[in-house]
Amino acid sequence: MKERKIILCGGGTAGHLYPALAVGDKLKERDPRLHIIFVGSSRDLEKDIMKHHHVNFIPLKIEGIKGKGIKIFKSLLLLPFSFIKSFAILLRTKPNLVIGVGAYSSGPIVLLASWMKIPTLILEQNLHPGFTNRLLLPWVKKAVVAFKNSLPFFKGKGVFLGNPVREEFYHLLPKERNSKLTINLFGGSQGSHFLNKAMTASLPLLKKEIENLRIFHQTGKNDFEWVKNSYAQNGFKEVSVAPYFYDMASYFQKSDLVISRAGATTIAELIASQKASLLIPFSQATDNHQVFNARELEKTKGAEVILEEEFKPEIFTGKIFHFLKNKKEIGNMEKNLSRMKTEKVSENISNLCFELMEMELKE
Repeated sequence: MKERKIILCGGGTAGHLYPALAVGDKLKERDPRLHIIFVGSSRDLEKDIMKHHHVNFIPLKIEGIKGKGIKIFKSLLLLPFSFIKSFAILLRTKPNLVIGVGAYSSGPIVLLASWMKIPTLILEQNLHPGFTNRLLLPWVKKAVVAFKNSLPFFKGKGVFLGNPVREEFYHLLPKERNSKLTINLFGGSQGSHFLNKAMTASLPLLKKEIENLRIFHQTGKNDFEWVKNSYAQNGFKEVSVAPYFYDMASYFQKSDLVISRAGATTIAELIASQKASLLIPFSQATDNHQVFNARELEKTKGAEVILEEEFKPEIFTGKIFHFLKNKKEIGNMEKNLSRMKTEKVSENISNLCFELMEMELKE
């Protein structure tokens, strides 16, 4: 049989890359001869992550359009060149299937592939579909959704399979509780200046329980030095601060409570690993999707939510102290998340991919 090729495209943040990597791994597991090509944006962090995972990655110089303000003109100028490069990639690789994993960098490849009669599939990780996937919907064969409540948006093309995450998040052991509360705080792959400021502003209040707190904090590259210094100045010693945690699953394993934004992949990782969380959604997220994502976990009583506009160090530290003194509540939140857990997500998406390729051969 002729070697089959699949393009997985999308990116801009690690939240889109890791689902692509999870699906790519499962596709290769099913057919080791399969040739997987990843296409994403040219951001440095994206290139670093893909290099770290030793995959065939093609960067595309493209930027988002929605919510860009005056910067939209730069994005529009780049768009024709990204279409030309996408067309060249498709002509050169001749894929049997193109999978869009969301965000602006999936747009040109998926759209052109559809016009070229190549089977196409998109993954929607948020409760409400993003701008790019809404535009692509008329052109794709199927859309995999992470939440059942997303199906009405996809007009018969939606398939509820869940959001793929790295396999290790499904195999974490229950954390043994002790007198300390271990917190894993992060703001996505590029860090969150808001969360970094929120945490450091709260350190003087948290000091009264300094002996009972252990903290892992992923800051992003820009804020790393001053955040690290803030912990030192406030006397916190049981702290691990880094610009980026490549092995995030191991930090989930060591933590009692996750404090984070509410990006789609973070939500999926929390569900897969059944980790209690305190979510502070990014208020500027496109279409307010992080608030909708966070509220889904809150409804199940698997997470608590503080909106940015409601944030005060006193409220924030009050929630942390509550969890410190009520660890049984953390256990209940973990059990509640099991109702949202979807098994064999990457495997089921892989099966759908092969079905689409087989259908193309028969047509």
